[in-house]
Amino acid sequence: MADGILFEERGIPAAAVITDAFRRTADAMARTQGLEGYPYVAIPHPISSLSPEELRMRAEQALPEVVRLLQEEVKG
Repeated sequence: MADGILFEERGIPAAAVITDAFRRTADAMARTQGLEGYPYVAIPHPISSLSPEELRMRAEQALPEVVRLLQEEVKG
């Protein structure tokens, strides 16, 4: 999350991806960084127990949203 915000502040498009268990943390971090409402992609938690194929499927499901965020201008 912080990395995505730092990239955006430098004019580099970024898309933060988190698992849904960390929404509150992500929202708090965005507020702390001065970008309340910073958009991100939330995928189902957990991911650490997934097989490589299952993880690939999650990534493929998230990809359209990641692409959309990369094309969207972040307002801060």
